Amino acid sequence: MQAINELYPLLNTPAKVVITTHQKPDPDAMGSSLGLYHLLIQLGHEVQVISPTNWAAFLNWMPGCEKVLNYETTIDKSNAILNAADFIFCLDFNALNRTKRMAEVLGNAKGQRILIDHHREPQTEVFAYGVSNVTKSSTCEMVYDFIVESGHKDKLSNEMMQCLYAGVMGDTGSFRFASASATVFEMVAEFKRRGLEHTVIHENVYDNFLENRFRFIGHVLLNRMEVNYEINTAFIWVSKQDLLRYQVKTGDTEGLVNYPLGIQGIKLAALLIDRDEKRKWSFRSKGDFDCNTFARRHFNGGGHFNAAGGESDDSLEANINLFKTVIQNYKSELETF
Repeated sequence: MQAINELYPLLNTPAKVVITTHQKPDPDAMGSSLGLYHLLIQLGHEVQVISPTNWAAFLNWMPGCEKVLNYETTIDKSNAILNAADFIFCLDFNALNRTKRMAEVLGNAKGQRILIDHHREPQTEVFAYGVSNVTKSSTCEMVYDFIVESGHKDKLSNEMMQCLYAGVMGDTGSFRFASASATVFEMVAEFKRRGLEHTVIHENVYDNFLENRFRFIGHVLLNRMEVNYEINTAFIWVSKQDLLRYQVKTGDTEGLVNYPLGIQGIKLAALLIDRDEKRKWSFRSKGDFDCNTFARRHFNGGGHFNAAGGESDDSLEANINLFKTVIQNYKSELETF
């Protein structure tokens, strides 16, 4: 994988470009994709954003979101666009299998793949150009760096800033996480100087849900959360019946894993959801507990040091039992901050 700056001169020649991200895109995934989309359109490229799956309705406000293709509902059209692309930007994921059913055609496409990502252990051999920086708060911050370092800061538009701000806001927990470095606030300051109205973005992302989501969260916190103060761990599990009862849609579980971290003394929060195809895990921690290693070692996952995910083909019950067993091996790491 060549350094990302080797790509900059190639941006001056109009090309066919695809931008894609991981399945079930969150604010950072969609925000970085659309932020880059608005830049490349200005540079004269023919650009299409393709999401591997559907996305949460609370992202639909993002400028350009209406033009994004859902791969699962436009397979033939999306495959044709992917196969004709000169460049394929891969944002906010570190391995092609994070694109679900799109992975095979993405891997076989003739266009040069370009990585912009902040997750650990990237699959560098499949990318022609790229940058992977685990110290960055978000892929949106990295796209901002890409815009500035490639000499196109003058092309920052309100649409681009809205998308990028939303992603940084989401991945930093509204700027509370340690990943919100000085460079993050410098970026936001630049956006504010250029006239960005940030309040409406918070409202669009956090104040844009149906009533049933809040009743679902109340049910889960009351009936599905187990707290173990001996090892400073909180565990939430959600069954298929819970999802059906409250008509849970994509995005309704966003942020649920963070709730237990608000409990005094809790160092690790784990969330298990019984999806149709697999059981999905989310892990969040405070301090020095390594979620990335924990998820890779036991739950076929990975991510960041304090935030990671995983998945399993085993049953809900088997996953619950596995977690309760393996977590005992980390008692010494979790019992003190």
